[in-house]
Amino acid sequence: MEDAATASVVEVKDGAVSMASAFAVDEEAVQDRDHKFLRKAIEEAYKGVECGDGGPFGAVVVRNDEVVVSCHNMVLRNTDPTAHAEVFALREACKKLNQIELSDFEIYTSCEPCPMCFGAIHLSRIKRLVYGAEAEAAIAIGFDDFIADALRGTGFYQKAHLEIKKADGTGAVIAEQIFEKTKAKFPMY
Repeated sequence: MEDAATASVVEVKDGAVSMASAFAVDEEAVQDRDHKFLRKAIEEAYKGVECGDGGPFGAVVVRNDEVVVSCHNMVLRNTDPTAHAEVFALREACKKLNQIELSDFEIYTSCEPCPMCFGAIHLSRIKRLVYGAEAEAAIAIGFDDFIADALRGTGFYQKAHLEIKKADGTGAVIAEQIFEKTKAKFPMY
């Protein structure tokens, strides 16, 4: 017996063979599911703005069709520039589950993640990211922490007045040695 993802109907008519797959139905089910969890992330974004916690961003971490955590941007409430919805959701999910690796999970975000959030999502090993609005929507109203801004040459990094320099000489060597000297203490995943 074939499962729904591979079920197909073969029809021969006037010598032509055509095949219809049940995949289209599965795509629609996935899209409905994605919309359901994306709406929850968007609701969180509104909630965060309404209560003054932070910008219009929400995130939902899901496992096996169940919401593990649902969070919004907490930058203003926590006076923490890293308390973006995605980072906050990952922190809360890891704390709740007492684990740092979320490879069986998905994250739904109201907006395309900034570089920090994308990095956190990557580091948590989330298996799937679904986002709603593109970064340009946030950039258009003044949020400027998106890599898209820099790539488009709109000058965010120039506005930041941030000098970036890699240490050289002894400082660099000493900093690099910590990884070799401590690697046995960190078996990764």
